[in-house]
Amino acid sequence: MSEVRVRFAPSPTGLLHIGNVRTALFNFLFARHHGGKYILRIEDTDVERSTESSEKSILEDLTWLGLTWDEGPDIGGPYGPYRQSERISHYREFAEKLLKMGKAYHCYCSEAELRKKGEAMLAQGIAPRYDGKCLNLTADEKSALEKQGIKPTVRFKVEEESVEVDDLIHGHTAFLKKEIGDFIIMRSDGTAAYNFAVVVDDALMQISHVIRGDGHLTNTPRQILVAKALGFDIPRFAHHSLILGSDGTPLSKRHGATSLTHYREKGYLPQAVLNFLALLGWSPENGEEIIRVEEMVKQFTLNRVGKSGAVFNFDKLNWVNKVYLKRLSTEELTMLAIPYLEGTNWGERGEAWLREAVETVRNYLNYTSQIREELKLFLDPLPSAGEDAKGILREGKALEVIRAYRRRIENLDQVNLENYAKMVSQVKEEVRVKGKPLYLPLRIALTGKTEGPELEKIFILFGKEESLKRIDETLQQVEQ
Repeated sequence: MSEVRVRFAPSPTGLLHIGNVRTALFNFLFARHHGGKYILRIEDTDVERSTESSEKSILEDLTWLGLTWDEGPDIGGPYGPYRQSERISHYREFAEKLLKMGKAYHCYCSEAELRKKGEAMLAQGIAPRYDGKCLNLTADEKSALEKQGIKPTVRFKVEEESVEVDDLIHGHTAFLKKEIGDFIIMRSDGTAAYNFAVVVDDALMQISHVIRGDGHLTNTPRQILVAKALGFDIPRFAHHSLILGSDGTPLSKRHGATSLTHYREKGYLPQAVLNFLALLGWSPENGEEIIRVEEMVKQFTLNRVGKSGAVFNFDKLNWVNKVYLKRLSTEELTMLAIPYLEGTNWGERGEAWLREAVETVRNYLNYTSQIREELKLFLDPLPSAGEDAKGILREGKALEVIRAYRRRIENLDQVNLENYAKMVSQVKEEVRVKGKPLYLPLRIALTGKTEGPELEKIFILFGKEESLKRIDETLQQVEQ
């Protein structure tokens, strides 16, 4: 195999879709597996919808994921520029070449006319395609139309009866001429259409493999025809399946969040996102479900990429992310948690306290932003106990247990595990209770809840003064 050169070519018209992220990942893994080059190209020919902020967001997302590129709009490279808006002269040059070769022609049909014809074809059960009206216009007819102020598009003339596509994932597919029709390569405003611009770019950037979603499979015959007409080498194509929602339809907002930005803001880890996405349609030889990028690079091959769609399972993503969160040190997780605790009073207690608090609740986290809800227990005022909890405190010896704890807490010199254990033992002997009747009243008194993190950790994190304050508040609530 000659040098592998692949490209990820997003359009900066919005946030990076999770499906595009998987395409970026597959390209990255393929390039790194073969020791090739991974190119980032920005396809911004949609002038009305493309924005600098979207491009910036895309670059930030890819950088956050660690999918670093070898050539691109920010770092340059030998085949730049890497924004299509800066490559218009190339498209016009090759469009003119096709016109001179008789392989393309000017079309003066309006969008309204084309839409009307397309609707008529659909009504007859025919797939819409251009009828060739402008194919044989004379020079005088063209001149007359241009005098009316009509700016023509440029259409590619499809002459081959069929186009063969040997896809590295889908295998062999044939597309008939009647399914394609003469297609636009240059718009009337002088910008290039997608199926033309990508062919010119891929050829000039020496792209060896085009790896993308199978929604582009039907574009491939058009691109092959253009490449052949211009004498370009044709890259190998590989179209991976789409990501599906739980109902089997392509993943969209109705299934849940689809932008990578959402998952970044929620506090998912980049390595967990990549791990999860890699397994949507691809499987490593060893069958491992937790696999780092370095190992993916070693094992990634296109023949292990499936043809059928893969369902985006939010529970599975949470599970994978939880595994990666558990692998973080307390210090690492605490640093990730701090931005989500803005506006709380954790700073009054210090970083050592925060590390202990984070460690106490870490097993309840699926993603980092949940830390605010989990630490609510320690950072917010004591909530009113629910009626069920109050009912428990009014039964049996519960209030006697709480008061016994209170007396001993008040006399503690230090709040630590050893003193906690002694205190529990003393209350057990004094009130003659054990199990839930011994522990549950204290949990409710401190948190207002019947379940949560380990009680001894809760007690230590609250400390003496806060524990006494909460016990008094609880007793007041129950005794009213």
